[in-house]
Amino acid sequence: MNRTLGILGGSGLYDLPELVDREEVVVRTPFGAPSDAILRGRLGETTVLFLARHGRGHRIPPHAINYRANVHAMKQLGAEQLLAVSAVGSLKESIAPGDFVVVDQYVDWTKSRPATFFGDEGCVVHVSLADPVDAALSRALAAAARGCGARLHESGTYVCIEGPQFSTRAESHAFRQLGFDVIGMTNAPEYRLAREAELPFAALAMATDYDCWHTAHEAVTVDQVMAVMHQNSRLAERTITALSAALPDPAESPATRALDAAIITQAVAPALVTRLSPLLDRALSAR
Repeated sequence: MNRTLGILGGSGLYDLPELVDREEVVVRTPFGAPSDAILRGRLGETTVLFLARHGRGHRIPPHAINYRANVHAMKQLGAEQLLAVSAVGSLKESIAPGDFVVVDQYVDWTKSRPATFFGDEGCVVHVSLADPVDAALSRALAAAARGCGARLHESGTYVCIEGPQFSTRAESHAFRQLGFDVIGMTNAPEYRLAREAELPFAALAMATDYDCWHTAHEAVTVDQVMAVMHQNSRLAERTITALSAALPDPAESPATRALDAAIITQAVAPALVTRLSPLLDRALSAR
């Protein structure tokens, strides 16, 4: 069965060369324009919607990304599941630069990013984020990465900081003491918005450095991050290709019904329903 997989590509992953029948799709959303045109194509029988979250040429810093437009655009174009790929720093000795981590939990340390589609008066929504990633999609992702030869960690907590600066040494040590596994700047609010959009979500984090806590290694630099990313970009592309051939049925994910018990507002304003129809139509019709 044909599936449609949305992919948010991070630092060092700005294209998927294996895509066939490629076309660029320019999208406007109720939240403005996404980071770039969305590249639509096929990997086998799977339709892929690929978006470079920083824009091609890496033009947009993490704190300035229009996350709501990015995720809404995926939903508009028919994505059924969403994969985030990103470079991260490792906060654990056991997660070495070059390793892949399939994230299963998040701590949002950001400060100023719009984190909901439902911030306007007229619709109050409280989705559950106890388990922020989709278990079946994450298992398929882990199997794909392992099958492609990645050094893999099948779980990990990702702390997302505001950026664009890297951490201080004190912050890095504090995050380690709190038990976090990797640190990055982009997965929040992506995982929050994916849940509100009822998109099963998984994340592939690629460790590029030891942040600045590891005394035996230099503090993280852009050159260091990009060097490891370039080494791993082909492995990430192979992992995505393998995942696209083994996607679980999105209809079986609880995420696809996330709004059923989340909309508290009794009568949502018709204008808002029209504006956010890709997000609200299913849940409101099921009432």
